[in-house]
Amino acid sequence: MELHELTIEEAHRLLKQKEISSVELTRAVLDRIKKVEKNVDAFLMISEKSALQQAEVADEKIAGGHCEPLTGIPLAIKDVICTRGVETTCGSKILQNFIPPYNATVIEKLEHQGAVVLGKTNMDEFAMGSSTENSGFKITHNPWDMERVPGGSSGGSAAAVAADMCLGALGSDTGGSIRQPASYCSTVGLKPTYGRVSRYGLVAFASSLDQIGPLTKNVADCAVMLNAIAGYDFADSTSVPEDVPDYAGALKNGLKGVRIGIPKEYAATEGIDPEVSAAVEQAVRILEDLGAEKVAVSLPHTDYAVAAYYVIAPSEASSNLARYDGVKYGARDTHQNELIQMYRSTRSNGFGPEVQRRIIIGTYCLSAGYYDAYYGKASQIRSLIISDFNNAFKTCDLIASPVAPTPAFKIGEKVNDPLTMYLTDIFTLSANLAGIPGMSVPCGFSKNGLPIGLQLLGNHFNEEMLLKVAYNFEQATEFHKKKPDL
Repeated sequence: MELHELTIEEAHRLLKQKEISSVELTRAVLDRIKKVEKNVDAFLMISEKSALQQAEVADEKIAGGHCEPLTGIPLAIKDVICTRGVETTCGSKILQNFIPPYNATVIEKLEHQGAVVLGKTNMDEFAMGSSTENSGFKITHNPWDMERVPGGSSGGSAAAVAADMCLGALGSDTGGSIRQPASYCSTVGLKPTYGRVSRYGLVAFASSLDQIGPLTKNVADCAVMLNAIAGYDFADSTSVPEDVPDYAGALKNGLKGVRIGIPKEYAATEGIDPEVSAAVEQAVRILEDLGAEKVAVSLPHTDYAVAAYYVIAPSEASSNLARYDGVKYGARDTHQNELIQMYRSTRSNGFGPEVQRRIIIGTYCLSAGYYDAYYGKASQIRSLIISDFNNAFKTCDLIASPVAPTPAFKIGEKVNDPLTMYLTDIFTLSANLAGIPGMSVPCGFSKNGLPIGLQLLGNHFNEEMLLKVAYNFEQATEFHKKKPDL
């Protein structure tokens, strides 16, 4: 096996036993990036020099007997997470050349363990999109089929993991932005409970929905990365002071007594590809064979989730993105002498069409006379969706569903039809509205060889249950072992 093909767990064992060095591992991954990045376009920026310096420091730590689970492990970071001294653009021209003066809390936690940061991955601009076609700089290609999207908005991170251009990556999830690309690229992706992982240093899209989470090659690696980044942070007012369990220790065999909820509303959703339905049904049968029990549950307000989300998220985006005005930081149109004209020109040229669309929708929803009719109503629906999940979890331990209605679609196929694009999030965004954890685990392939993911949704702060069920499913199947032919 080549070094770049290692999982985090395998690499950690070899590093600890001093059979390989972090410098060797990092060089191997950087060589892999040089070989395949020109086709995949997963990265916006690769920091080769600093990565090798971090690897040298990691090797010194290991030589001194300090080898934590991520020490010396090369990771990729979605470009929406602030990295001190390293450009952070959020995939937007308006933040081109912006160098944050501080690290996000998750980066501090990774650095504390001695992880190696390879660079920043491509994404839909300000995390607004489901295909990574809305980046201000490039389009990322799905390693399984270069003519297809890798999903979004964390498409660069998912593609980098799938193509062995890193051993793991961080993404962010506002309405499915970790889980949907994980499904499209056949990786494991987890959105933690809202408040489980600090958002300090995550550039805000929709503050009540955003969460940082890991994308990895398998479930065990996912548990390791979640352990590293989870926990209370006083710098984030939405961070919850809950103890962090040992997620890696939750990966136990056997699902006897575990109740898996199957929402009747999801089965009635229009536009689901029959191959996706078949793969998910087969996955549930495998879980039953492993000892789990299938139970029917109802999420009666499912039909309203997309509409509520696409009022709440753009409204919060409109407020959060007001700071990009060409004055404090980021790009500025220097050809304008009049202030209002400078604002208008800077934002028109700096933001792409999807971001502009969402700012306009959000500003309208928050405007006088419309606030109660739109944002107020959407917030009420959100409360009903939270109540739906609370009721469902009284009769089940977790919920299983597809991640997306179809496998990855072709680049350009939906870019001119925003409504169809928004509907690709139909199974994922309820988890963000409710603040519950969700994950995607590979569960099959279409007849065209495209990956399909199984979504598992759990109760608040019950990531252990998701990881346990996903781990048992993974151990009983071979889907995660299959690699794209690059």
